[in-house]
Amino acid sequence: MAEPTFRIEYQRNGDTLRARFSGDNSALDTLVACWMALAEELRRDPPAALLVVDEMQGAAPDPDELAQFVQSMVGLGFEGVRVAYVEAYALQVPEAEVGEILAREQGFQVRVFGNEAAAAVWLRHGMA
Repeated sequence: MAEPTFRIEYQRNGDTLRARFSGDNSALDTLVACWMALAEELRRDPPAALLVVDEMQGAAPDPDELAQFVQSMVGLGFEGVRVAYVEAYALQVPEAEVGEILAREQGFQVRVFGNEAAAAVWLRHGMA
């Protein structure tokens, strides 16, 4: 198994952490590794809100993989953090929305967006 190839750039603005993902997201292992790295950052300095901008290239995970992914995130520190997820590739937004549904079923406060401006407004003013 090859090492996951991704990069995360962090930026803080008040109580919001912005994380920009880039790289190759062609495997479930990469997706999990990326979010595990983000979980480590959350534990170092927990934000009230998290804005994730996903610009990773590659096919979206299938629904079974998304379910595995969501299960792997339980207990890692995302609970209680309001998460706005921005999918940079419009054709993958429906798959990301499946992930949103699965995450909400696990109690995560998450919403998927197709653009960062709408996500930022929801983080500041929207309802969960």
